[in-house]
Amino acid sequence: MSDTALEAVLRRDRAVVTAALVIIAVLAWAYVLWLAADMTTPNAASGDMAGMDMSGTNAGGMDMPGMDMGGMDMGAAVAPGFRAWAPADFAFIFAMWAVMMVGMMTPSVAPMVLLYAGVGRKARAGGRPIASTAWFFTGYLLVWFAFSVAATGAQWLLASLTLLSPMMATNSTVLGGLVLIAAGLYQWTPMKGACLQQCQAPIAFLASHGGFRSDPLGALRFGTVHGAYCLGCCWALMALLFVGGVMNVLWIAGIAILILLEKTIPTGQLIPRISGALMAAIGAWLLVQAL
Repeated sequence: MSDTALEAVLRRDRAVVTAALVIIAVLAWAYVLWLAADMTTPNAASGDMAGMDMSGTNAGGMDMPGMDMGGMDMGAAVAPGFRAWAPADFAFIFAMWAVMMVGMMTPSVAPMVLLYAGVGRKARAGGRPIASTAWFFTGYLLVWFAFSVAATGAQWLLASLTLLSPMMATNSTVLGGLVLIAAGLYQWTPMKGACLQQCQAPIAFLASHGGFRSDPLGALRFGTVHGAYCLGCCWALMALLFVGGVMNVLWIAGIAILILLEKTIPTGQLIPRISGALMAAIGAWLLVQAL
């Protein structure tokens, strides 16, 4: 391959990475929208589970639309107090959370991934190749997949305590208020500020953590480090999904947009503190209403 042809291929790297990130995010959001549409199908989210067997049919043999998710009764997996979760339920809910995290977090990590791809292109052109961007991005996603395991456990606990509606939102005003207050206060903590600072400044993050890695495992670990900071920045916001509804698409999009604004708009901690104050105020109002 000639030098000119090689340079043309290298210049396409940024476009290829951008396209890949867009495709990943679109596919993840399409999956979330499909799940949300299934949950809002008549009878799927009605909460009337009496007399229904695990195949999604009632005692009279009539099919219940929207309940058969490839052989697993999704409604039973999330409806409070209906039945104990089977292993397939845990697997399905974990997959739901994992895909949702990919859809929500890919846009906000895109600047860091594109920076990695750009530096990688220049390094290869200079004869000092670094590990593929895919290794870094995989390490980042592994952190959020681990979070998805914890979120699945939290959902199982809340469902077991009959604190979740069929649409996976808490049916306890007190619990919702407490979660909002806790998330709002976390927005003001030094930990939130430190983690957000790492996410807002990709170049500074690289400089403070030794730069890029030439070996795949090193790049994978580097991605997990960045993912850990991102988790420290956003985990409390993700807990709000149990307040507005894990299958509430507008709520999901609102949280994803807030995360994107926090990381990409150069306002320091202004956005987190304003949003945190609003969360805490709304949470306190809910607690007063519950009294």
